[in-house]
Amino acid sequence: MKKALKITAKVLCIFFGTIIGFLALCCIVTLLWGAAQMSKGSVTESLPVVPDDFKPAIRLVVYTDTHNENENLADAIDTAYALFDNDPVYAGVDGFFGLGDFTSIGTDEDYENYVNTLKEHIREETVCINVCGNHEFKHDDYKEKFEKHFSHGLNTVTEINGFTCISFSGERMLTEWTFTPKSVKWLSDEIHKAEETAGDKPILVFQHPHPFGSVYGSSFWCSPQLNPVFAGHSKVINFSGHSHFPMNDPRSINQSSYTSVGVGAMARFETDKNYMVGQHPERYEDAAQFCVVEADNDGRVRIRGYDLISDTFFCDYFIENVNDTDTFAYTYKNMKAHDDAPVFPENTEASVVTDENGNYRISFTEAQVPDGYIVHTYNVKITDEQGKEVYKTDFVAPYYIVDDEKTDGFTVGKDILEKGKTYTLTVTAESAYKYKSDAVSINFTV
Repeated sequence: MKKALKITAKVLCIFFGTIIGFLALCCIVTLLWGAAQMSKGSVTESLPVVPDDFKPAIRLVVYTDTHNENENLADAIDTAYALFDNDPVYAGVDGFFGLGDFTSIGTDEDYENYVNTLKEHIREETVCINVCGNHEFKHDDYKEKFEKHFSHGLNTVTEINGFTCISFSGERMLTEWTFTPKSVKWLSDEIHKAEETAGDKPILVFQHPHPFGSVYGSSFWCSPQLNPVFAGHSKVINFSGHSHFPMNDPRSINQSSYTSVGVGAMARFETDKNYMVGQHPERYEDAAQFCVVEADNDGRVRIRGYDLISDTFFCDYFIENVNDTDTFAYTYKNMKAHDDAPVFPENTEASVVTDENGNYRISFTEAQVPDGYIVHTYNVKITDEQGKEVYKTDFVAPYYIVDDEKTDGFTVGKDILEKGKTYTLTVTAESAYKYKSDAVSINFTV
């Protein structure tokens, strides 16, 4: 019996030791990769703006992670046509690309509702291509389901106006998180083929998970298998989803030896907080973003994020030349260089109201950041008249909500503050690239 226990203990030690060692290796690789990414490129005087002579030769609408929010999908399609049908520079939409997770768990009913929405809203002459996400991979017969509901395959190459558009679902290997080597080789081969005929034009790739260590959210919601496939192919612009991390964050575009773009989500935002993923901040369900991609024949590309709830464009990126990595402006290093510490206005104020549950909603004047950048996190502390700390927290700023509000805020339980008393709120704001503001202190009375 003792011998059996010793053997069991030894096996368990080896097992847990292996897991700990693997996790440690992952952490080391993550740190090394992150350091390499952050050091690439040079710092430019300014970020690119769209020149007056830019005339697209293709326009695509890209969206991801619909998760049965088919009303948002219908709105996105109708909105895109309305925006561009009469565009004086380049009229129309050439294609719609869905990046997966259009279902909850890949059922036939989910497929049918999604496909019916596409048929009801996308015009017959407009290309429409979809790929599988991990939620479609949850069924063992995912291939059969996909081929039953779509007229194209899991992996496709589509030529639109002379541009090569590669759509990659891959094939599931063991789990919904990994691709078979055969399917990854297919993607690599198609990129090499496209390079032979692309000329100066970009190669547009559409798939579900982010390449590891590329855009915001890719430290966890990612596939490391994609990194060696894309590395060194400057013409490649890869569009991905999976993380649900908002496209408003400037880290949702990244250039290294190629370009990565995270296109937000059509359903339910997620963010990180203190480097921990899986955070669902206030109003996270107000997610309805899509991406508009335009390119010309000379390697110039415009990428814009559109918010359906506010009906506005909220970001606008311009790649000057996909053929020359020396011109890449959206490297981590350069984007961080153009960010700055948030600044609170001199007239920053705080106010408090009681919500329907009797809790206190505390609002304060939002901090200011450079155009195109965000306040990502607020650190707040409340002290009483004697200077004693009564409450402390940090929360993700609502940058993913596009509105005209000039205040940000948080909710405190009704047992924390007392009516009639005066408190001091101390706030620090942190930007996407971890620049911190000076702390501001404001008195308020409940």
